[in-house]
Amino acid sequence: MSSSSESLSTAFEKATYDKVALHLIPFLFICYILAYLDRVNVGFAKLQMCSDLGFSDTAYGTGAGIFFIGYLLFEVPSNIILSKVGARIWIARIMITWGVIASMQLFVSSEPIFYLLRFFLGVAEAGFFPGIILYLTTWFPSEYRARMVAWFMTAVAIAGVAGGPVSGVILETMDGVGSLQGWQWLFILEGVPSALMGLCVLFYLDNTPDDAVWLSAPERELLTKRLADDELRTASEGRPAYTVRDAFGMPEVWMLSALYFSIVMGLYGISFWLPQIIRESITADESLIGWISIIPWLSAAVVMVINGVHSDLTGERRWHIAFSCLIGSAAFALSAMPFAGGWYGIAALSVATAGIMSALSCFWSLPPSILAGSAAAAGIAIINSFGNIAGYVSPEMAGIIRDATGGRMSPVLALFSASLLLAALLTLLVSRGEGRNRSPQH
Repeated sequence: MSSSSESLSTAFEKATYDKVALHLIPFLFICYILAYLDRVNVGFAKLQMCSDLGFSDTAYGTGAGIFFIGYLLFEVPSNIILSKVGARIWIARIMITWGVIASMQLFVSSEPIFYLLRFFLGVAEAGFFPGIILYLTTWFPSEYRARMVAWFMTAVAIAGVAGGPVSGVILETMDGVGSLQGWQWLFILEGVPSALMGLCVLFYLDNTPDDAVWLSAPERELLTKRLADDELRTASEGRPAYTVRDAFGMPEVWMLSALYFSIVMGLYGISFWLPQIIRESITADESLIGWISIIPWLSAAVVMVINGVHSDLTGERRWHIAFSCLIGSAAFALSAMPFAGGWYGIAALSVATAGIMSALSCFWSLPPSILAGSAAAAGIAIINSFGNIAGYVSPEMAGIIRDATGGRMSPVLALFSASLLLAALLTLLVSRGEGRNRSPQH
């Protein structure tokens, strides 16, 4: 009888979390696809914009990366506001403003305007990703989080899968329509949906399980109890409830920031430069470039989910992150070799992308375990915002290196390889002493 009751309880819990995941993850997934696409579609716009406006690779790298300066400055306050007013209102505000500013990039006519609009796009989007990570912790206990984050973060890969062909087609078919260039239409047609989705957030998202009318009373009770039990388990492991100020002074927060920085160097290397790499090594056809760019991102979408699920099942985080970074580092190094051009290079970059995304799918299961209460919002935002400085450094350094070496990509790929190698070493250092059978919060 006891065994039967336990079996029913387990089945009810699984059904409840499946229901929550089905309600939240696809919707947040679409939101993140739009966010990431608006952030990195400048990589496709570059194929026309830089020649139209006379921008150098360094100017492009600066504009692509300056997004993250605005992101850095407003990430922490944005995430703290979200923790106070709730995800529904604040995520809607973020999406509407970034959609408007993303569309306004059609007015780029000089380097200063390019830099200004990219900066304000970063300001507008600040708080979205870490806010969602924080939001998921109000619904899912630790043992579910890596797989939920992995599914959510596949949006980055799917943005590459869907965004590549769409961007390529827009550039090719809309060029000259209505006296606008293809790259201007690209910003309009990929920016407006974000603002419209922001309006949908106001009617769809619930701040907490207690607000969810689509859940039954027993389901809400289960979610609340499991989250409370998770907090008690965290407290029993000796983690104090840090304040927001404490978060800024914690060495672990800055170590994780450095680790995230190293991974993100490679992520935005792929995001901002993949179309250019394909143009220089395979084809100049813009529509075909979009279709070829699917390959690395589709590979990453599959591998990162497998890695996240396996990490949850085993309770192991350290080597799931470190090994992924090592694989990515080796693949970048291979892609930098003289013989690894063309399709061989795309194959190597596909492995590198899969390594990067697999590491990220497990990485975000770690920070929520460091801080509790209001400090969690600040801690996650600190790690994400300072780690994302790499989003500025990566395209900036790549542009400078290419201008200094006559447009060579090999030194840039070697830089990304070194960054991921450092990420692997930092993972082993910051997670030293972690047990294999621990839950995701460790």
